[in-house]
Amino acid sequence: MIGWLDLSAGASGDMLLGALVDAGVPLEVLTTAVAALPVEQIRLVTEQTTRHGLGATRVHVHAPQSHEHRSWADVRGLLADADLPAAVRDGALAVFERLAVAEGRVHRVAADDVHFHEVGALDALADVVGVVAGFEHLGLTRLAASPVALGSGSARGAHGVVPVPGPAVLELLAGIPVVAGPVPAEMCTPTGAALVAARVSEWTALPPMRVARVGVGAGGRDPAELPNVVRLVLGEPAEPEPAGPVVLETNVDDLDPRLWPGVLDALFAAGASDAWLTPILMKKGRAAHTLSALCRPEAVADVRAAVFRTTTSIGLRVVPVGKVALERVHTSVQVLGGTVGTKVAVHDGRVVNVSVEYEDVAALARELGLPVKEVLRAATAAAEAAHPAG
Repeated sequence: MIGWLDLSAGASGDMLLGALVDAGVPLEVLTTAVAALPVEQIRLVTEQTTRHGLGATRVHVHAPQSHEHRSWADVRGLLADADLPAAVRDGALAVFERLAVAEGRVHRVAADDVHFHEVGALDALADVVGVVAGFEHLGLTRLAASPVALGSGSARGAHGVVPVPGPAVLELLAGIPVVAGPVPAEMCTPTGAALVAARVSEWTALPPMRVARVGVGAGGRDPAELPNVVRLVLGEPAEPEPAGPVVLETNVDDLDPRLWPGVLDALFAAGASDAWLTPILMKKGRAAHTLSALCRPEAVADVRAAVFRTTTSIGLRVVPVGKVALERVHTSVQVLGGTVGTKVAVHDGRVVNVSVEYEDVAALARELGLPVKEVLRAATAAAEAAHPAG
C-alpha cells in the first residue's frame, strides 16, 4: 500500500494524528505508543468536526501543563527509556534529531545545547510518537506528499515575535517544495515540518493509485481561506502495465538463503517465465542477491505479489525488455524402457536445438536404479537421433 499527503493547508502533529485515525488506524495504536513514554499521563481524545463542510477527525492531546524545557539529550533519554517497538523509537528519534539540528542552526548553537520549548512539551512528544506509530502500523511501501503550505505574516513564540514561515520550519524543509499558501498565519508547525520531512520520500501531485480510503485530519483553526485539514490518501499503485515482457528485480541482503528455492518456486507458480538469483556485493561489503523474474504483462501483478509475500523486499525495479524466442515443439522419446519429454527449438523451419526434460530423466533414473548421468546421456542421444539438426 502507498500513501499521499495533501499538505495544501500545511501540517501539524494533531492534523497528522487526525488523518491517521480517520484513515483507519485504531486510536489504540497511538495511545499505546504515547502511554509508553515515561512522563506524566497523556490522553488522546478524538472529535468529529468539519472544516468548510468537509468532515474530518480532530485528535486532542490532553497533557498536564509542563514548564520544563527539555534538551535534545533529555528527549533522547525519554525515548530510550520508553517501552516502544524499535521502529517507532528510531522513527521518533529521527524526527527529534531533525528538530534539534534545525533549532541549533536557527539559534547558532550546537544541537546538544538546544532546549526545546513548544517542541519539548508533552503534547509535542505525543504528536511525534503517535504519528510515527501510526505510519508504522500502516506499513506503507511509499509515502508521497504535495508541496507544503507554510503561511505568512508573523506569530508569537517562546522567544517573542517570529516571522512566518518560522525559521526552524524553513530549516527543516530545506530542499523540499513549499508554498506560502493563502492563509496569513502559521500553517506548518516545526513538529509538523519535522514529521513530514522525516517520513515522506517523494514530493509530487497525487501519484497513480487505486484509492482504498482517505483520512482527513483537522487542525484547531478554521480559516476562511481554505479547509484547515491534512488529507491522507491510501491505495495500491496503479502504474500502467507495460505492453511487452518485463524483468522485476530487487536486491535482498537479509533473507535466510535456505528460503531461496521456495521463493523461485513461488515465482514460477505465480506465472514468471523465468526466475534467477545473481550474487552481488552491496555497500559496506554486505553480501546479497539480486532476484530477477521475467514476466509476461499479464503475470506482473501476481509475480510482484509473490516477491513481496515470500521475501523481505520492500521495493522492485520494473525493467521493460525485448525478447526473441524460437519456435518450440514439445515431444518425447522412448529410452531404456521409459518415456522422456523433449523440447525442440526450430528456426526458419530447421531444428537448431534439442533438449530433454531433466525431471523426467531423474524420475526414470530413480525407477531404474541407475545414475542420473547415464539416463541423461542416453535420453540426449535418443532425442538428437529423433530430431537431427537441419
